[in-house]
Amino acid sequence: MQNNKKVEDPKQQKTLEEQVVEIKSVVKVNKGGRQRRFSATVVVGDRHGKVGLGMGKANEVPDAIKKAIQDANKNLITVPLTDERTIAYEVIGNKGAAKVLLRPAAAGTGVIAGGAVRAVLELAGIRDILSKSLGARTKNNMANATLDALKQIKTPEHIAELRGKKVEEILG
Repeated sequence: MQNNKKVEDPKQQKTLEEQVVEIKSVVKVNKGGRQRRFSATVVVGDRHGKVGLGMGKANEVPDAIKKAIQDANKNLITVPLTDERTIAYEVIGNKGAAKVLLRPAAAGTGVIAGGAVRAVLELAGIRDILSKSLGARTKNNMANATLDALKQIKTPEHIAELRGKKVEEILG
């Protein structure tokens, strides 16, 4: 179930797109019977390097999606893109038993990924990338593992600063 909408965030002044990754029914058993709620996982991004992931639970699906969007807006990260289309180097992200391998690709390759990984990468603005899902494949953990991998990417300027060198020395 996928849903693309434009969301206006007052702090950002930019339009963020949202994509629903997963909606599932959650049941809590009480003394009086079963209490049914809905859990939603949503990815938001501007397709120019900003992306966030959020989860929300509520008694109704639209309320769960709204809560997930608010959570995703609070958890936005910035992804350093190379040539405005891919990542700089290969990274592996982990979350629980899920692992995601992300590898940069040549121009015109496209997004080689599936499900939750594809949603996160597309809304981050990555257009050419190869990915491999390792371990468990739960949608929530795969999306979180993808975000973990994207958080690990550093810009050449940051690496040069950490090593005490110039950017030209890092890039060769």
